This record gives sequence, C-alpha cells and structure tokens, in this order.
Amino acid sequence: MTDEHTRMMRANQANWDARTPVHLASHFYGLHERLDPARWFAAFEWEDLGELSGRDLLHLQCHLGTETIALAERGAHAVGLDISEASVTAAAGIAARAGADVTYVRANVYDAVEALEGRRFDVIYTGKGALCYLPDLDRWAAVISHLLRPEGRLYIAEFHPLLNSLGPKPAPGDDGRLLLRHDYLGGRDAVHRDATYTYTDGPAVRGSTDSYEWMHGLGDVVNALIGAGFDIRRLRESDELPWPRWPQMTRTPSGWWRLPESEPRIPLLYGLLAGHRTAD
Repeated sequence: MTDEHTRMMRANQANWDARTPVHLASHFYGLHERLDPARWFAAFEWEDLGELSGRDLLHLQCHLGTETIALAERGAHAVGLDISEASVTAAAGIAARAGADVTYVRANVYDAVEALEGRRFDVIYTGKGALCYLPDLDRWAAVISHLLRPEGRLYIAEFHPLLNSLGPKPAPGDDGRLLLRHDYLGGRDAVHRDATYTYTDGPAVRGSTDSYEWMHGLGDVVNALIGAGFDIRRLRESDELPWPRWPQMTRTPSGWWRLPESEPRIPLLYGLLAGHRTAD
C-alpha cells in the first residue's frame, strides 16, 4: 500500500470515529428501539451462508457490529474487526446489552492477520458498504486467503457497483431520478468527500469530515478473489435494499425496499460465495 493510500485510510479511520456517535443516535440504525440485527440480511444470505452453529466466523469492517450479532445469534463463534476504535467500543457495548457473545478487534483490514495473531476461520463475512473503503482489492483478497481455513467459505453481501455509481445516498437536489453520478469501474484515483452529514439521519459530524472511497466494479472483486486462489461458488444480484434509497421505492414482503414496476429493474446489492480453489 502506498504512503498516499495509508494517509487516506487514516483519514477514513478518523472519519469513522467521528461518525460513530451520530450513527449510535440515529433512527437509521434504531439502536434505542428493539434490537433486530437480522433485518440487515436478505433471505438469500442465510441460504448461501449455510449452517453457522459452532463455526468460527470473522466479520470484516463490522462498524457497529449489528450484523455480527445476527451471525452470533445463528450460533457462530463471531469476531468483528473494524478500523475505528470508536466503532469497536460501541459494538462491544451493543453486543453486551444484547447478551451476544461477540469479540471485537480494532485493526485495519490489511493488518488483520497480525491483529488476530494468525487465527483462522471457517466463515468470513463482509460487505454492505465495506469494499469501497479499500484501495487494493488484490491485497484484501490475499489477507482473506490467509484468514480462511482450507475448507472455509467467504461471503460478500455488498452494495452493487451500479448503486454506487447512482449514488448510495441522495445527492443535493436529488429528485429521485436514476442518474449516473460516479464511476462504475475502478482504476481512477480515490473519490474525496468532505461531508458534514453521513448516510444516516442525525446531527452533523463533529471533527474529521474527510473520507476517501475507491470504486470497484464486480469484475475487480471477482478477479481479485480468483487471483488469490478462490473459486466463485455463487453470485447473486438483487434489486432490493434494506432502506429506501429513492423516495419512490416500495416495501417488499421481506421488509426491504425495491423500485416500483414503472422503473427499470436494476441490481442494487450482490451476494458472492467463494472458497479456496480445489484441485482438479
């Protein structure tokens, strides 16, 4: 990783530290209501993840750890890892109040092998706004290869690059139209944002408002994993989101949201299941 990438990731770390109190108080996460961490999962994720009871599971870039708790509730021995000290501290408090047995570790994902002292896992889970904060997917895939046991499985549930190019949150003056605002494909410099407000409701962020994101097309993700010795077992594209990104979105029977029939049917989220390549 270049010195410039290191600087940008440190800025992101400070930004997530500053975001955390806003997110803790937000209606978006609803942590002051009845905790329902499973609401952040699509039904197909549970199908793809399979049996989790007794499995050693690592949730990378876990932020407040709500999904980590849901994974632990399915019987996994769950560990959450995040770059933000404030997020990890908050996640531990949320898990304790929920009575969930989850361990949280503060580390940059690129330092996860050392931070976890060589521990390996049966399942690694990541996504929903995680990969855009990583400048180097090849290095990320290599880290996962080291962390995953030979028969283990990686699952990514991530916002689709098409959603990222449309803008995962409303832009100023957004009238609900589907307009391409950002790159779909990667390869350019990081996108610099200086935002006083985050993707949730709530007050302005105090302190570090700078952040950096990198665009990664679906091919970038798949090829990084193939290059690190993974087989792609399943790839799904979904037209639903766990929150209404556009005002015209309608509630589905799952409790998630999709665009109405009058709009084009486009992918907003994808699920990717992978494992170490098996010998022919």
